[in-house]
Amino acid sequence: MIHREYTSSYQAKFVIEKERMYVENANRASQNIVITPDNMEPIPKNPIIASFFRNIGYADQLGSGVRNLFKYSKFYSGNDPEFIEGDIFKIIVPLDEGNREEQTTQSVTQTTQSVTQTTQSKENDPEKNIMELIEQNPFLSQKQMAEKLNLNKNTLKYYIKKMKEKGVIERVGTNRKGKWIVKS
Repeated sequence: MIHREYTSSYQAKFVIEKERMYVENANRASQNIVITPDNMEPIPKNPIIASFFRNIGYADQLGSGVRNLFKYSKFYSGNDPEFIEGDIFKIIVPLDEGNREEQTTQSVTQTTQSVTQTTQSKENDPEKNIMELIEQNPFLSQKQMAEKLNLNKNTLKYYIKKMKEKGVIERVGTNRKGKWIVKS
């Protein structure tokens, strides 16, 4: 929705093939180029929609998708993705695992194990992790807690709401100058 050019009737596509994944959608191109992190100039196609999704936590800052795809594509395929800007905007992400070098495989394995361990320890009991954070620093904001626990802000709000309903935690004072209390 954020990148779509709504004045065109071109059908957006998301296709997964054996060797690649690609996305195509209508675009209002400022230039016809292949985009890289070095020559990228983020221009919002639908700034109001983008702003809305950023504010509710479902989108990152402008241009982060290009940077993230270039960063993580090497881990999964050993190759860079292609961003082609024209009247039809195309993103092509290679999926050929046969091109990966042994070093990249080891790096992916180590990263995956690290992320899995961190995620498992934090996902095992998010409510317990929230209570521990509150006990350490009762003045943390929800945004700070979400960052420390590596949770989406909306996910954290869900757990806090559940915990308040159970009577496990309570907020005393205002959102800005208040503090959390663990009731156990």
